[in-house]
Amino acid sequence: MSSLHETLAVVFDFDDTLLPDSTTQLLRRHNIDPKKFWTKDVRALIRSGFDPSLAWLKLLIDNVGHDKPLGALTKKSLREFGGTLDAGFYQGIPELFDDLRALVKKSKVGEIEFYIVSGGLQDIVEGSKIVRKYFSGIYACDLGEDDSTGLVRHVKRCVTFTEKTKYLFEINKGIEPKKARQNPYLVNKNVEISKRRIHFKNMFYVGDGLTDIPCFSLLKKLSGTAFGVFDPAQSKSARRALAEFLKPDRVISVHAPRYGRNDELGSLLRAAVGARCAQLKVAAKQAEQSL
Repeated sequence: MSSLHETLAVVFDFDDTLLPDSTTQLLRRHNIDPKKFWTKDVRALIRSGFDPSLAWLKLLIDNVGHDKPLGALTKKSLREFGGTLDAGFYQGIPELFDDLRALVKKSKVGEIEFYIVSGGLQDIVEGSKIVRKYFSGIYACDLGEDDSTGLVRHVKRCVTFTEKTKYLFEINKGIEPKKARQNPYLVNKNVEISKRRIHFKNMFYVGDGLTDIPCFSLLKKLSGTAFGVFDPAQSKSARRALAEFLKPDRVISVHAPRYGRNDELGSLLRAAVGARCAQLKVAAKQAEQSL
């Protein structure tokens, strides 16, 4: 059993999965009406033909400027804003990460890593001390600064619905985020299933929205495990979660975003990781006995 070494991965969406939507919090901080931004202005651009992700990123950038609501927004100020959000993570974070690490260490099957795949802003995510401490990789939308003013003016990376699945394959194949940014085509490199760093059977995905459905479907197809998250205080959110996630059998279950040991989602995540560790130990023992 000493030769057993597997890497497990828990992949999270960020906004409304680990904490309330960070972009909405940024808008409020600068006195921009989030409801008007999301339901009127973004939807108007979508109706005109914009991809949803590009629509809100364009509107965000349009509000940047010394005489505009977001003011002199830079990548540094986005990271600083992200650093103010740590107290707002949902119940049970970051204790969940410590518990899962301890569980996997005790089982002696290998190690566990945590990743974020988000349609939100990379700099906000990276500004979090919790994220920097616990997460091995972050994949999110990235903005570029104007050379002359230093203000954010360009979209360097846009993470759309199906784009999220690309990053699951990067994690699966063991492609480091920095190398993937330098060469985005690395993900297409053929890697034998047996030689991939994190097998999909060892992958868990937690997400809340319609943008996560491609990841849910991919994990289901490839024997991974997916959990849906919804806000129980929002009746529309609950109905949508049932219709979009459970009925098509895309996720195991749908829960409120609470990650404590005695919370539904928190206890199920711990149980699912524990069950996978047990399966790996049994498989390793059977392989030894067959030699």
